[in-house]
Amino acid sequence: MKRRCVATIEARMTSSRLPGKILMPLAGKPSLERMVERIRLSKQVDEVVVATTVNPKDDSVEAWAKKAGVAFFRGSEDDVLLRVLEAAKAFRADVIVELCGDCPLIDPTIIDEVLGYYLAHDYDYVSNSSLGRSYPLGFDVKIFSTKVLEEVNGLTQDQDDHEHVSLYIYEHPERYKLANLTAPPELHCPNQRLCVDTLEDFKVVRSVYNALYESNPRFSAPDILRYLQAHPEIAGLNAQVQQRSARNQNS
Repeated sequence: MKRRCVATIEARMTSSRLPGKILMPLAGKPSLERMVERIRLSKQVDEVVVATTVNPKDDSVEAWAKKAGVAFFRGSEDDVLLRVLEAAKAFRADVIVELCGDCPLIDPTIIDEVLGYYLAHDYDYVSNSSLGRSYPLGFDVKIFSTKVLEEVNGLTQDQDDHEHVSLYIYEHPERYKLANLTAPPELHCPNQRLCVDTLEDFKVVRSVYNALYESNPRFSAPDILRYLQAHPEIAGLNAQVQQRSARNQNS
């Protein structure tokens, strides 16, 4: 029987470094809408759900989702694991494709490669970033079953585990079978930031959209990296931004 694969996008308006970033415009549409467009190009994802919070500041996310025709779920602001688990259950997911809402350049081909590997093999968790980074930040895909996430929810009450949805899974290789996919040579660029945490990040992503979207709305990860290689002044705009670690984020 085919397993139902649901992509969950963790998204909220109260980002500490760049509040409201998920609705900032890229090529005339909110960043989150551009991200959903790209995920919907996946051949294996059955549904895309925005997992936002019950914080009134996220009423604007619900309003956008209704207007844009995007499925959404509202849950705990701080317990992101529980939010994603409840969203997965609400939309009958057998398999969760966990994505962060700060990745509007996510590539559907990469999603399908990671998801396809998960579906074809007997792993509890497959990612292209958690166990060693070779892709740029912003192309991260994490795959696991709703059943496994429900188990994790009952196993740990650690704050970091509940803030970073799959952290407990990939930190316990003795309990879970893990796989990590490596980028092909043309996409091997682990130091390039293509996620949006800061205004500098947004300027890079906005430049990519401004350059590529109009002529080809389905522009790919190789297209993005070719553009940045040709424009190092754009690629370097966010070179000084520090990526926060999943454990003990106090800043």
